[in-house]
Amino acid sequence: MKKREQEKKDNVIFFPDLDKRLLQKGLDAIQEKRFKEAVSFLEEAKERNPVHSDINIGLILSYYELGLLDQAKQIAKEMLKEDQGDYIQVLDLYIMILVQLHEYEEIVTTIEVLLEEHQIPANKIEHFSKMLIFSRKMADSSSPVDKDDYSEEEPLDAHTNLMELENPQEQMLLIAKMSTQNIRAYIEEVELYLRDEEKNPFLKTMLINILQEQEYEKEVVIQKFNRTIVIKPTALKDMKEQEQYQKITSILIDYVESNDPILFENIKMLIDRQIFLLYPFTLDDYSEETWAAAYHSVVNQYFGQEEGEEILVLYGVKEDDLEQAKTFINQLEQISYPNI
Repeated sequence: MKKREQEKKDNVIFFPDLDKRLLQKGLDAIQEKRFKEAVSFLEEAKERNPVHSDINIGLILSYYELGLLDQAKQIAKEMLKEDQGDYIQVLDLYIMILVQLHEYEEIVTTIEVLLEEHQIPANKIEHFSKMLIFSRKMADSSSPVDKDDYSEEEPLDAHTNLMELENPQEQMLLIAKMSTQNIRAYIEEVELYLRDEEKNPFLKTMLINILQEQEYEKEVVIQKFNRTIVIKPTALKDMKEQEQYQKITSILIDYVESNDPILFENIKMLIDRQIFLLYPFTLDDYSEETWAAAYHSVVNQYFGQEEGEEILVLYGVKEDDLEQAKTFINQLEQISYPNI
């Protein structure tokens, strides 16, 4: 009897290559952006084959797209610990997730250990060194702030003027307090700040957002990057509703996302940062195709990928235009992370 029961049990649970079939269904679902279905297939596949790198990579991508970042992080961390799959590819995924979680100290610790132990290939050292510098800046700028600094009940110091503060961190704290009160009471100094070409463009965008949120309807003058605009904050479109932003991301979706979703997410993160910095202005001088190609190329270089003329051919753009657009992106990136 026991023998027959065991044979029956064996017959029920034994399905040759089932994990591979589930993996393929999961990958097909990812391709078609059906991420919940992908998770269902891939989690079942993982139960049968816990250390299959493609299954785990598929799960990481699906969790990431669904916003389940903690689950994605856990699998990536396990893969690194157990040396599953392409180590550098998994490391890039892990760091991308940590960036989304704002866990910059963990990024710093991870990269420092790998550099000390000489586990990073020579052609990737520059890429991870840049990421290390960026993460150190972000970790320093996100140190805890006393909750009282953001108290809605705490009035602004009558002797504190935004234009008089030189420290960007102090400026940011004052702007954060302004966001909890009626901005109209401080509109004179806000307008002076927005008109001053030397003031931090990141913080200017924060002020513009507050004016929008509080439906300020009077015209203000905004100066950034040697450009000037006079506009009512209520008339401004949201950053991601701007036509140029949507066209650039649409082009990148067509050319990049389906082939390399990780690369696409990194390109989009760079664009989002810089659009925030430029707002309410847009990228000038070149076509959306040129800007899409330039962001693609900059991130390729960031990851140490050589491309030759492939980008020019793919996007159908001129080399001179591409190089000048890339120069602007790199210049903008130098001020994208104020240490605040």
